Amino acid sequence: MAGLGGGPAAFGRCTHAVVRALPESLCRQALRRAPGPEVDFARAEREHQLYVGVLRGKLGLQVLELPADESLPDCAFVEDAAVVCEETALITRPGAPSRRKEVEAMKRVLESLNLNIVEMIDENATLDGGDVLFTGREFFVGLSRRTNQRGAEILADTFKDYAVSTVPVHDALHLKSFCSMAGPNLIAIGSSEAAQKALKTMQQMSDHRYDKLTVPDDAAANCIYLNIPSKGHVLLHRAPEEYPESAKVFEKLKDHMLIPIANTELDKVDGSLTCCSVLINKTSEL
Repeated sequence: MAGLGGGPAAFGRCTHAVVRALPESLCRQALRRAPGPEVDFARAEREHQLYVGVLRGKLGLQVLELPADESLPDCAFVEDAAVVCEETALITRPGAPSRRKEVEAMKRVLESLNLNIVEMIDENATLDGGDVLFTGREFFVGLSRRTNQRGAEILADTFKDYAVSTVPVHDALHLKSFCSMAGPNLIAIGSSEAAQKALKTMQQMSDHRYDKLTVPDDAAANCIYLNIPSKGHVLLHRAPEEYPESAKVFEKLKDHMLIPIANTELDKVDGSLTCCSVLINKTSEL
């Protein structure tokens, strides 16, 4: 989940990124919604290194990379372990019990950035960051197999300056399995019935009217928008060789610097682009 500044004017601003190296155990032991092809670990590492390289080298972010933990096959999907907004970080309680220990390393690294840390300790609550969409104006929280109403309530209590609305998630792992922010006021959304139903719910729940960017492929609707002072509007999106028709839609965003990122291997275990980083906008000195 991206920290992405405070309020609409600063939306997308980012100074730091937390990522985590891939454990080899991911190939055989990572959770997945359905059986599928085996992950090519060497290729997964190359793709992940390119992703991190874009954040660090091309965009100039300060990247904090946590080491892999072989006992936590899903640990590279750091987004699920924390929700960061402005100077506050909510350490989540992931919905899958096997992932609960992932939050320990995340808490330590966010403490090193002097963020205000809030821990979700209620044993009745579950929340994955992949179910949290922050628009710059408000939060939408997907109610899925991984995130429940109590988790959404704790998020609302943590970020009191923003409205929080819940959105039922069907036929997908997370809310952001089929949507994300592609720019200020711009929601990227997949074309499936589940995605369109969720969008309709968000539109009904919000007092604000968002623009939408509809892409043919749900997985391609998960992209990363950043507002980098020296670069302007930046969008990391899935590569044309993976989703050619969706890539054509992104190419219509003439005001954005478009950076295609291949994610063929982590996609096999339900990983998306936003899953692999926690983005933070540090406005105060460390």
